[in-house]
Amino acid sequence: MPACSRAPQRLSPVGVPVPMRITLKLYATLGELLPKGARENAAQIEVADGATPNQIIDRHRVPRELAHLVLHNGVFMAPEQRDLPLIKEGDVLAIWPPVAGG
Repeated sequence: MPACSRAPQRLSPVGVPVPMRITLKLYATLGELLPKGARENAAQIEVADGATPNQIIDRHRVPRELAHLVLHNGVFMAPEQRDLPLIKEGDVLAIWPPVAGG
């Protein structure tokens, strides 16, 4: 089985896991779900090591059916990939709701 490419978990000097910091971007109507202090549809958030995109989506009360377009560092994530622990320190998770127009 191939080795996991995840970085080792960061620990504090006393051995406690240190949360990772990532950027969460929510667009259109989802922007109102960002935490206080968000600027220009983006917020720096802390997530646990091994967090999945769906865990982050749920934590920020984004209904999964409204997380239509999810990009991880600018790369599209299919719904079946969103339960994988792919998030690393410094990553960007951007989410758009379904849009219509003409």
